[in-house]
Amino acid sequence: MTGEFKVRIVDITQNAQYERYLYKCITPAPFGRYRKRREYLATATPRGFHKKLLTVNDEVVGQIEYAPAEVSGCPIRGENIIVMNCIWVLRRAKGHNLGEHLLSDMIESEKNAAGFATIALESHWTPWLKKNQMEKLGFKSLDSVEVVHKAKHIGHPFKIHLMWLPTTKSTNKPKWDKTKLLKGIDFCAAHPLYRPESSKLKEILENC
Repeated sequence: MTGEFKVRIVDITQNAQYERYLYKCITPAPFGRYRKRREYLATATPRGFHKKLLTVNDEVVGQIEYAPAEVSGCPIRGENIIVMNCIWVLRRAKGHNLGEHLLSDMIESEKNAAGFATIALESHWTPWLKKNQMEKLGFKSLDSVEVVHKAKHIGHPFKIHLMWLPTTKSTNKPKWDKTKLLKGIDFCAAHPLYRPESSKLKEILENC
């Protein structure tokens, strides 16, 4: 993307114009049923869930999704902590600090939060939620676990990190449930740790 462009961030949480993006990612990935996603949104939206799209010249090229820890899609908990479920900018739009735009908008919208948590992946085969990307945004790793996937890239170990970005001097830090993490995530079919409803595995990950 070159030349002048107009950046806009739109909260689509209750915006019918962009409703389809509540149930799918901006990437052209295949998606199955939305039942689990609908169940998650029904619970999380009234309690502070937000999904926002970033547009450049009215073209959707980025997104961010977050919620209070108690209704996070990830097994992360903490008092007055916001959990970022995901953040993503399409490859063709990279190089313009659009990820920083999305992060700043989230922080500005949640001024009373003690900080922001998320998970990050290291040595995983997908380009999403990479640890170095989260570090570039200012997050630091508090803890990590090394795992292998039981159904994909078997024998390929990778690390999952608990990432933290404090915005106050509060000593409250997020905690996570590593046991629950092994089950995978079902709030978004595009998430790298997604466990399909069709899976017969109770846990899609196992500790190395």
